[in-house]
Amino acid sequence: MAPFHGFEAILTQSFRNELKVLFRIFLLLVLLVNGAHSLELHFYKNSCPQAEIVVGRIVERNFRRDPSIAAGLLRLHFHDCFIRGCDASVLLDSTGENVAEKEAPPNLSLRGFELIDEIKTELERQCRGVVSCADILALATRDGVALSGGAAYALPTGRRDGTVSTIAEVHMPSPSFSLSAVLSSFQAINLNLEDLTTLLGAHAVGFCHCGFFTDRLYNFMGTGFPDPDMDRSLLTSLQKNCPRPIAPIVNISADPKIFIDQTSSSPFVLDNSFYHGVLKGRAVLQLDKQLAFSQVASTLVEKYARNPKTFRKNFSKAMIKLGNVGVLTGQQGEIRLKCRKVNKRRH
Repeated sequence: MAPFHGFEAILTQSFRNELKVLFRIFLLLVLLVNGAHSLELHFYKNSCPQAEIVVGRIVERNFRRDPSIAAGLLRLHFHDCFIRGCDASVLLDSTGENVAEKEAPPNLSLRGFELIDEIKTELERQCRGVVSCADILALATRDGVALSGGAAYALPTGRRDGTVSTIAEVHMPSPSFSLSAVLSSFQAINLNLEDLTTLLGAHAVGFCHCGFFTDRLYNFMGTGFPDPDMDRSLLTSLQKNCPRPIAPIVNISADPKIFIDQTSSSPFVLDNSFYHGVLKGRAVLQLDKQLAFSQVASTLVEKYARNPKTFRKNFSKAMIKLGNVGVLTGQQGEIRLKCRKVNKRRH
């Protein structure tokens, strides 16, 4: 029996070796498939060489007319990526009985749709059916960041467009949520506390409707008094611009709005001023205020306040990471001919 057991051991070892080889081959195939369908830099260098130049030119032209468009694009891109990933689903119009994402209350104040349409029209003229709306939105946002003073980061492309957009799926974290609740929403799309703290730096160039923070001005936590942690001069200024609401706000997009960053004298410049405001108790939103009271987040806030270059570098990294959320590649989705509607199906 001993020789048999020895032979069995040899067969077992041989089988194990074969399994290892097969497993390595499988891993290699997986890597090859994923690599073939992953995003890459200059994805359109052969299929539409002028794509990124066209996007940059049109964004710059619009930015010169209205520098606030950079903040609009940032918010539009974020709201797109947060629901179904970065697939341009937020750009789709409602059709028939389907109510699209853009009709959801958090999306009613989104801006930048016309700019994306303008870019798409020009690219369709040059390279029909090649450049996706998802890539256009990601690239336009990247260029808006650079024009606002952020770093001109290298953005991988190759996203494809989704074909589904429904209001029922829109669950955006609110500025009035607790930091832990918002963090849970971020973690659900593979972003962490560092990403959250960094991306909130975009509030240096953003607007906000009064309805998102009037409770801090008049009835904080149901006390009937303002938030005691808010800087007094900021409180007085905000109360002048945001009077106490007489009735519940039905459509917050029609509510008065102010610059989120009340510290900066240059509200259209994406810099580290937002973090200075957080540390001085001049954060407008409840979510932003909480950054100063979280040990991990406050350390990063202090770091960004001291070193603007670090903020610019990390903001670029966070934007690239955001732009990778739930992307469609390869044969997934489609390349829409118009960003507001899916292509007609061929039978």
